Amino acid sequence: MSDPLSGIVIIDIGIDAVLAGKVRPFGPKGVPSGIDKTLQDGAMRVTATGFAGDEQGDPRHHGGPEKALHHYPRDHYAAWAAELAAHGGDAGILSRPGAFGENLSTWGLTEANVCVGDRLRLGTALVEVSQARQPCWKLNHRFGHAGMSRAVQQSQRTGWYYRVIEAGEVRAGDRLVLHARPYPQWTLQRLLHVLYVDRLNHEALAEMAELAPLAESWKKLARERVARREVEDMEKRLTGLSPD
Repeated sequence: MSDPLSGIVIIDIGIDAVLAGKVRPFGPKGVPSGIDKTLQDGAMRVTATGFAGDEQGDPRHHGGPEKALHHYPRDHYAAWAAELAAHGGDAGILSRPGAFGENLSTWGLTEANVCVGDRLRLGTALVEVSQARQPCWKLNHRFGHAGMSRAVQQSQRTGWYYRVIEAGEVRAGDRLVLHARPYPQWTLQRLLHVLYVDRLNHEALAEMAELAPLAESWKKLARERVARREVEDMEKRLTGLSPD
């Protein structure tokens, strides 16, 4: 999105929904998870670790300063409804925001027009895009489709995370406004292409490893691919099962 006269990128959209949730038993083994988020009507306090009162069941892989808030585009829901219908999954869960465990839901903003390091005013808070989402096996149970996490990864419709630069408050109906874009050449779509498609492009991986705002875990992943000249195993993350 840009002003056709000035060429300046403009992002100024409404927040469709804000969501938070408590940890509950999830899936056939009852593992602790906060993926089931509910709509929040009032103002939500945005802190360095996300919404006050929001919880994550696995703090090693979810939440924390570099994954404080998860944003998922409502724009993708129609495509997922069609895919789930074709695979016998639960498309009903897409009837409202929050199906992917997101904290923020919007229309008009996707991985194609969001970049690593984008700084955006979220209500009165200031947030920064830190990484895209790496889908895990919990999505398979969430949607009743054994291949859901893999489908999310392959589609590159993953959503993304923010770190919080300035604390503040946000509620549904507030604006999300772009304030700075230091890496316009690194859309999340490009980042995901390097991560999941052109997976051993050493030049791109080396550049990725030097992106200052990118989450440290992703920079480490890029460095290790270059050093080892191989792609890390993803099966346990995608299926919840260790490879044979």
